[in-house]
Amino acid sequence: MILRGIFRVFYLDEEGKDHIVQFATENWWMSDYIAYFNEKPATTNVICMEEGEVLCLTLFGREKLSADLHKLEHFFRVKLTNGYVAQQRRIMTLLSGTPQQRYEEFANLYPNLLQRIPKKYIAEYLGVSRETLSRLYSGSK
Repeated sequence: MILRGIFRVFYLDEEGKDHIVQFATENWWMSDYIAYFNEKPATTNVICMEEGEVLCLTLFGREKLSADLHKLEHFFRVKLTNGYVAQQRRIMTLLSGTPQQRYEEFANLYPNLLQRIPKKYIAEYLGVSRETLSRLYSGSK
């Protein structure tokens, strides 16, 4: 769990190009869930974009806490469900939304991130060029 800071979760394709999976900030969770739940090597990378502080929890620790404290089991389930919903919305927007729609959704869902994340990374996250992002940003004011 992130206590402080902003993190960029991404993977590198075969050509070495970054693909941003998510940004994560205070009170959010981030992980390579495929690796975490299958206890396999990670396929994603995490970079701290500003000074940060995180809490880490192993799968064994999570399962033990969930077994011992059912309120935490419920907490983890709600967090995972919310994260899954956000990822599904992102995928659908990337597949069918226009650049304008993708930008507006990001700006509406995460207005505080627009000021904290460099535009280069927001553009990459939205799947647009830096120039297109500048047009979208100036057109929405």
